[in-house]
Amino acid sequence: MSIRAKIVLVVVPLLVAALLISGTISSYSARSGMTRIAMSSLGFKAQELNKYMDSQWNLLVTNELSEEEEYVAVARDAMEAYAESVVRTPTELILAVSYEGDPDLELSTGDLSFGPQDREEFRRLIDGDASGWIEFSLNGSARVGHAFRFSPFQWLVVVSEDEAAFYREVREILVRNAYVLGGAILVSLILLFFFAGILTGPLRRVVSTMRGIISNNDLSARVAVEYRDETGDLAHTFNIMVEELQKAYNQIKGFAFKAVLAQKNEHKIRNIFQKYVPKDVIDSLFSNPESMLVGENRVLAVLFSDIRSFTTISEGYMPDELVNALNAYFEIMVDIIMDHGGIIDKYIGDAIMAFFGAPVKHKNDALNAVAVALKMQEALKEFNRSQEEKGKPKFITGIGINYGVVTVGNIGSQKKMDYTVIGDMVNLGSRLEGLTKPYKQDVIFSESVYRKVKDTYPCRLVDKVQVKGKTIGENIYTAYENRLNAKQEQLLRIHHAAMARYYRQDFSGARQYFEAVLRLDPADFLASLYIERCDRYLKDPPPANWNGVEILTSK
Repeated sequence: MSIRAKIVLVVVPLLVAALLISGTISSYSARSGMTRIAMSSLGFKAQELNKYMDSQWNLLVTNELSEEEEYVAVARDAMEAYAESVVRTPTELILAVSYEGDPDLELSTGDLSFGPQDREEFRRLIDGDASGWIEFSLNGSARVGHAFRFSPFQWLVVVSEDEAAFYREVREILVRNAYVLGGAILVSLILLFFFAGILTGPLRRVVSTMRGIISNNDLSARVAVEYRDETGDLAHTFNIMVEELQKAYNQIKGFAFKAVLAQKNEHKIRNIFQKYVPKDVIDSLFSNPESMLVGENRVLAVLFSDIRSFTTISEGYMPDELVNALNAYFEIMVDIIMDHGGIIDKYIGDAIMAFFGAPVKHKNDALNAVAVALKMQEALKEFNRSQEEKGKPKFITGIGINYGVVTVGNIGSQKKMDYTVIGDMVNLGSRLEGLTKPYKQDVIFSESVYRKVKDTYPCRLVDKVQVKGKTIGENIYTAYENRLNAKQEQLLRIHHAAMARYYRQDFSGARQYFEAVLRLDPADFLASLYIERCDRYLKDPPPANWNGVEILTSK
């Protein structure tokens, strides 16, 4: 897009906005003023009609003729005649409708048919206690007017005008403003294009000269300095730049050649090492090479996944079949991990170690780790179906997740490095994976993970354990996809109620709740496990300082 067009696009909206605001304000001011005058006129007529009708009725009352139908009819005729006398336009209409019982037309200054729809409209006005300025429809046409109630005859009297006629002058003002606005915009566009062309002429000549240099590689071309202003300064500066470019031409070619070589070398290195090192790590190393051997403490999530009884499973495969099956398994699991921002740390035989939060940290790393674990278990079902079709053993995996502070970085020597995480938190994550087998759970994670995911996934307290190498107990949990049915939700509620009684050493009450869990799911392992514990503690109560922690002596 040319600069001239840009100038027009910048100025025209400002001009149009100013004209629109001015036109809108003037139009609405006119509409408001005219509306007030028209409303005052209708209101004045309604006020005068109301006074006249009151005077006629008071005359009847004063002469004690209000009960005489003949004189009342004369008064009504006088009221109707007065109403007809104040009507000034063919579209103006005064009518009275009874408001007791079914609305009916009692008085009209024009030839008017009062149909069912009109009755419904006036029933709405009457029920809404309409008075003063009103808007309504009559015979299918929109009208505006001023209404008052004449209680002696139980009439709702309306002095009205057709809405189109009422606002006709306002619409004419709007149309005239639109014509003026359109003409102003057209003239402005013509003038803007003309003056913008004059202003941008020197710039176009600079561009033309530059294109000639690009096409012909002729750095001797110069631009004429036409004005002593910014455009003249631009032309002068352009000429100086071309002179400097001519001097540095050979150096630029050399630098460009070296840059191409460096880029090709970097591309080759990336292609080679991305098979072994995560892309985020390579990006970090290229941007900050001096940090290659520097570690840092960081809060992240660590995930361990292991295939249970893999030695037994491998007996059902030929070596090449086993490698193909493992590769297919790893391909599925690694895609899930990487899709959620995870980094594959290493493969430990048939196990996978991954972490979330380095080198790029995310605010939901623990949540991503649990989401990955659940998706891995779901994907494993599909993988096992294909295994069964081939007549091969199924893979059963356990996944442990921990969240906390670790040391992360490129660890090793100048000859061999590994981007990895180390620390006590990593060791606990490995222990949690090992607990999936005795507790017969697909996924187990720590208290720190639970605090991050409890609002997203339904979680279940598995136990409070002290793993080998630790001196304090740790609550461990498992999670489910957030699509539980009513039975599963009830099972979780009963389980947690049972656990609360269990830790209060109410083993008899806890046992009853765990039995209720078994009635919902006879195959629930945790319920069976805690029933055995409750029976053991009922027979041989724990010491007074018992806190419910199970001390584990094996990994």
